[in-house]
Amino acid sequence: MFNQPNSEVYIPDGKPFEMALARTTHLAIGAHQDDLEIMAIDGILQCYRIPEQWFCGVVVTDGRSSPRAGTYAKMSDETMMKIRYKEQKLAADIGEYGSQMMLGYPSSAVKNVDNKSVIKDLIKLLKLAKPTVVYTHNPTDKHPTHVAVFLRTIEALRQLDRKDRPIKILGCETWRDLDWLPDRLKINFDCSEKQDLQKALVKVFNSQISGGKRYDIAVMGRRVAHATFFQSHSTDKTSHLSFGMDLTPLIENPTLSVEKFTKHLIHEFENEVLEVLRAIS
Repeated sequence: MFNQPNSEVYIPDGKPFEMALARTTHLAIGAHQDDLEIMAIDGILQCYRIPEQWFCGVVVTDGRSSPRAGTYAKMSDETMMKIRYKEQKLAADIGEYGSQMMLGYPSSAVKNVDNKSVIKDLIKLLKLAKPTVVYTHNPTDKHPTHVAVFLRTIEALRQLDRKDRPIKILGCETWRDLDWLPDRLKINFDCSEKQDLQKALVKVFNSQISGGKRYDIAVMGRRVAHATFFQSHSTDKTSHLSFGMDLTPLIENPTLSVEKFTKHLIHEFENEVLEVLRAIS
């Protein structure tokens, strides 16, 4: 099905592959096992036990090069890959995803601009799924593999016929918060509901948590912090909040460079900060 020998397709409810993909409404494309549950929780919650709405998770890399400690310290790359695939499939079971794809690429291949295989696999998936909404990483993330997945996703979406493109493409926060974005440019994902589900989805990634990456605490803590610090002059409207940015302009205007798009966001942040300083100086 896909270009890598390590690729896997997992359908939690056992539906045939094409049928499972065709029902997709919300699709998330992340770099690593556990990224979807951190960045695309909005899509997972939007679809959880909601009739006619189905979440499809796509993990691009094989996870074999992840840092490890404790119980996992001496495990080989091959063993670590199998463990991380198992954890991702467990998350798909808990979240009742419509489908879960592991494309199985090494990070180096994703970051290699001359390697077009990732884009081809993503195009194939997007044509089959035809999601309404796509979640992925954003261009200001500080993890190079996350940025590479974002770039490959944009390239794949731009190559689709207009009839096959999603209505919305949303860039989500993982290795850099998006609280710096001016409020009018933020996409606010209210994560106040189903907190037990959210915690369970992150806790399955024990290979990372026991190795010292306390995602189980940090992810929920960040969502609480965003909700509390979102508005300085009013009481909290939500208990948990996550932020995104609208990437749709990059698809609507294929000539718009990612660099120009990103510079505009940074410039808007700069203007907002300077306006406050000037107003009270």
